[in-house]
Amino acid sequence: MRMGWWQFLLAIGGGTTLLWLALVGALWLTQRNNRDPASLRDVLRLLPDVIRLLRRLAADPDLPRSVRVRLWLLLGYLLVPIDLVPDFIPVVGYADDAIIVALALRAVVRTAGPDSITRHWPGTPLGLATVHRLAGLRPEPGQRGREAPWLSRGVAGIGAASLLADLGHEIPTALLPSLLTSTLGAPAAALGLIEGISDGLAGAAKLGGGALADDPGRRRAIAVGGYTATATLAAATGAASSVWQVGVLRAAAWTARGLRVPARNALLADLVPVGAYGRAYGFERAMDNLGAIGGPLLALGLVALTSVRTAILLSIIPGLLAAGAIVYAIRSASRLQPRPRQPIRLRIRPVLAGGLGRLMLGIGAFEVGNVAATLLILRATELLTPAHGADSATQRALGLYIVYNAAATIASLTAGRLADRLGARGPERVLTAGVVLFAVAYAGFAAGGASILALAPSFIAAGVAIGCVETAEHSAVAALAPTDLRGSAFGVLATVQSLGNLAASAIAGLLWTVVSPAAAFTYLAAWMAVALIGLLTSRRTRN
Repeated sequence: MRMGWWQFLLAIGGGTTLLWLALVGALWLTQRNNRDPASLRDVLRLLPDVIRLLRRLAADPDLPRSVRVRLWLLLGYLLVPIDLVPDFIPVVGYADDAIIVALALRAVVRTAGPDSITRHWPGTPLGLATVHRLAGLRPEPGQRGREAPWLSRGVAGIGAASLLADLGHEIPTALLPSLLTSTLGAPAAALGLIEGISDGLAGAAKLGGGALADDPGRRRAIAVGGYTATATLAAATGAASSVWQVGVLRAAAWTARGLRVPARNALLADLVPVGAYGRAYGFERAMDNLGAIGGPLLALGLVALTSVRTAILLSIIPGLLAAGAIVYAIRSASRLQPRPRQPIRLRIRPVLAGGLGRLMLGIGAFEVGNVAATLLILRATELLTPAHGADSATQRALGLYIVYNAAATIASLTAGRLADRLGARGPERVLTAGVVLFAVAYAGFAAGGASILALAPSFIAAGVAIGCVETAEHSAVAALAPTDLRGSAFGVLATVQSLGNLAASAIAGLLWTVVSPAAAFTYLAAWMAVALIGLLTSRRTRN
């Protein structure tokens, strides 16, 4: 039974509706916590002057034609009664108007400069200052400053390293089951044992890697060595002639991967100003998610052209390119000042002191309910099998997983920008929104809709949620951790993530088998509620 076009359209419509609801919720939270003088109330008060400004800009022959066309379309949108967010909704009813006006004004500023807005403004100087803030122009005392670009060569290098590294290690990950069972004749239990040991060692290595990464010079060496060792050891599994060799190489590769994670995250914090942490970590997470999409597809292509062993061996190429990208990022960073080497010590108590410790409690509660994406794929496969058969259901479930990763990629970039714009509490607010979206997604999986239309919104919500959460967690730790403990802080975060994911997958899997899949996802949704309470309590305590 093939899926018709109308089902695809309905699935897209369902996902779009969910994203619209998420937008409404995000706007409502933003307006509740908005302390900037350029609030929606100010914009609405100035709306007549803003409309006259837009009309004058649209008639300005000095502006590019494409900008003037968009301005005329914007004027039409403001005048028609149909809105993206209906005006009768409290607080956010006019939020879509303000956001679209802001985007249009920023397009004008990018192409014609701020003088064009000043020249055509029909209102008061105070109103002009409000419109400048709406257009993203934030003057400093005495003069208007220009924010330093956050996407430097170093940040681009780390993003490229995450993309290439994921492309590299996703190839042996995708082909490991075939290598063990089909080529080497091992039972399925061997795969589970190898993956369990490897994940456990990676989690422990992240904590140790955090202690190593506290020293700025050492963290650079650990990052380069970790990427190089992971690529070499993971590719070497293609030459293994026995199951125990695969196990040793896989465990060693994942240990090296765990060691490099805190070093890379601390290095990224060294490369950007405090106000750009969200965008920098959002970019890195987006590149990582792109690699998660491309890696399995690259593995399929290599297997079709060569063989399983050769494909795994070839994975060393993107892996070593990732190590080169890290070297490029390090060379783009500022030169280290001579300083004594810090002793290697595991410092957990100083990391958890103060606001970061309270925030980490909420993060821990979330991670205990953050199940592996493989269970989402399994849930979709089981629900779709009765109507489509096992093979077709598996293909559709993998297609939904690609949608999940695509949503995470887009959401990471958006979440990072939002976290920076919301100020010091921005990462916590984005994290809270991600937890809420996860609760919605798990509720959808628990309900158990047996169609693409029913499952697509849950996959999209989970993808957007993981993009928000991962970006917010990293940017929050970078902002709250003391500089000399930044490596340890990221090591603690990575360890909490690993242990929480292990507990979530193990307990959810047990509930799935003993009770039902619905019970497993209800359990996970309950942890999202606990995490939400913890995050809100942490914010209230810090305030």
